[in-house]
Amino acid sequence: MIGLFTRPPRRIAVLGAHCDDIAIGMGATLLALTGADPEVEVRALVLSGAGTAREDEERAALTAFCSGTKPQLEVLDIPDGRAPAHWDRIKDALARFRRDGDDEVVFAPHRGDAHQDHRLLAELVPTEFRDHLILGYEILKWETDTPAPTLYHPISTELAQEKSRLLHEHYRSQTGRDWFDDQAFLGLARLRGVQCHAPYAEAFVLDKAIIRWEQK
Repeated sequence: MIGLFTRPPRRIAVLGAHCDDIAIGMGATLLALTGADPEVEVRALVLSGAGTAREDEERAALTAFCSGTKPQLEVLDIPDGRAPAHWDRIKDALARFRRDGDDEVVFAPHRGDAHQDHRLLAELVPTEFRDHLILGYEILKWETDTPAPTLYHPISTELAQEKSRLLHEHYRSQTGRDWFDDQAFLGLARLRGVQCHAPYAEAFVLDKAIIRWEQK
């Protein structure tokens, strides 16, 4: 297996269209990064759910997924399913969010996501984070939009199970959905693990990156 080795990032930005997108798409990666280095700075922006019980769920969940350290979280009140009608507000919010940080890596939905809210966010992120490494996470759901990933993060069985446990513990409003269960979360993670010779994995889509060789 070909590996790309680099130091862990110290400052990351995570973006989601809805409360729970980030945790579903990259919860184990958050657990791994913050568990290995409690000083990792995590900034998060979520487009919808402000002022509702969903925001409360998101704040508690992301604190848990950041190994008990509260991330810098902003939740907007864009109506669920209506993001394209609020293009200007989202573009402006992303611009402010980008200016307020010095992130090394940006995590967001991938461009091929079939949900209109996810897809719009994925399309706008590179227009603001022009000089950043952007990793597109996948969100398991009803649409048949599962991507062909280009980057894998191998995780242990314990970490995959902890991700699923935290999802069920903190997103009680979603547990009645037919896709929100251990079999779904662990099944996708196991498939990605098979693809990178690991027990489990989270996978990402990488559109563009730069590699530089140090000169002696």
